[in-house]
Amino acid sequence: MSTPTTLHPGGVARRRGSPAAGVRRATARRLSEVVPPVAPPVVPLTDELVLGGLPGADDAEADLTLASVVKFHAPEVVFGLGALDEAGFAAARLGARRPLVVTDPGLLEAGWVSVLLDRLHEARLSPQVWSAVTPNPKDHEVRAAYDFYAGQECDVIIAIGGGSCIDAAKGVAILSSNLGDILDYAGVDQVTKPIPPLLMIPSTSGTGADVSQFCIVTDTERSVKITIMGRALVPDISLTDPRLLTTMPDALNAATGLDALTHGIESYVSLAHNPLADIHALSSVRLVCGHLRTTIDDPTEERARAKMAQASLQAGLAFSNAILGATHAMSHQVGGLLDAPHGVVNGVLLPHVIRYNAQATPDRFVSLATAVGLEVGAMPGAEAAELLADHVRRLADDVGVPRGLRDLGVTEADVQQMAHTTLDDACLTTNPREVDEADVRRLFLGAL
Repeated sequence: MSTPTTLHPGGVARRRGSPAAGVRRATARRLSEVVPPVAPPVVPLTDELVLGGLPGADDAEADLTLASVVKFHAPEVVFGLGALDEAGFAAARLGARRPLVVTDPGLLEAGWVSVLLDRLHEARLSPQVWSAVTPNPKDHEVRAAYDFYAGQECDVIIAIGGGSCIDAAKGVAILSSNLGDILDYAGVDQVTKPIPPLLMIPSTSGTGADVSQFCIVTDTERSVKITIMGRALVPDISLTDPRLLTTMPDALNAATGLDALTHGIESYVSLAHNPLADIHALSSVRLVCGHLRTTIDDPTEERARAKMAQASLQAGLAFSNAILGATHAMSHQVGGLLDAPHGVVNGVLLPHVIRYNAQATPDRFVSLATAVGLEVGAMPGAEAAELLADHVRRLADDVGVPRGLRDLGVTEADVQQMAHTTLDDACLTTNPREVDEADVRRLFLGAL
């Protein structure tokens, strides 16, 4: 993975635009129309990306031939060590002249924003930087960032950072043409007007926001996270350079890695799962379980970082197209209430939700258990799910994640309200087992 690889999606047609900047861009283009002036070297696919190299892949391949219609949303992907050097070229191809760069103080301190700005200046662009983003981006931060975007007459929106920066950038894009308040767009396909082109550069290995059709924002008045979902939010270009992952603190590395694992597992058992998403889900689960510990023990080890970057990318593609489940629906409530790290909350909740969902779709957990390297043989699905839940908990222990929500500040007094608001979360609609408020309350109490 010494050179960046560019993957161009086919058959994705959207129109984006920003009235504030007068940008209009049609993205319904054939592959031959998106060839860069200097073609990047061809990099062979690793075994993790080869269909036949995955546990359960044969069944997924067979299912694909029987499926009537499968729709798969994906951005153009630029991936590999050194990929950040392509950022200026990528932004220019999107029509950028005065791009907004959304980031946070940590990325500024790490030096990656300076590298990005150098590449943008080399492409003769005039970037404007907004860095007032905090973890679990708040509604007022998105409003302020949009005001800056409009006031500076920016066009293309670039995010460099973790999921919080990327979600904030998507929020700005929504407001740039749809106006109103960001909280007005909670739910599915509420964004109806074209938005500016998006170039997303992740600095963590787990959120998947750089390829997904999700935007998560904290409603600070109600202390809940809202989910905005729709195909319009799939970025135009996802640019992943594994070098950026080396400056993550260990706690953030662990949290985002467990987030990627949760994406892979939840999307694989989702009611909306499909054969194309399944391949990415299984691969991401295998990669996280195989490489997350190494990135904690040896943060500069390039191969493990690249594998975790790939895991994040594939998990993002999986959940963007198959959606998620109860773990995320519940986690959003904890994060909204306590501003707790999203991936850490997922790591606490996931084993409990695995056991709960195994009663509805036990066979799917056999493939997942096999993907992480567990010997399940002809074991019943419910038993395989139990082994998988234990395996996830051991991984969380190894990377330093607390065993209960109580360690994060959740109390029994919080459970009733969180259980109630969980039912409004869009992620719950595709959970494989039906969930009511009493079920959610029991899961929360069990995870305390």
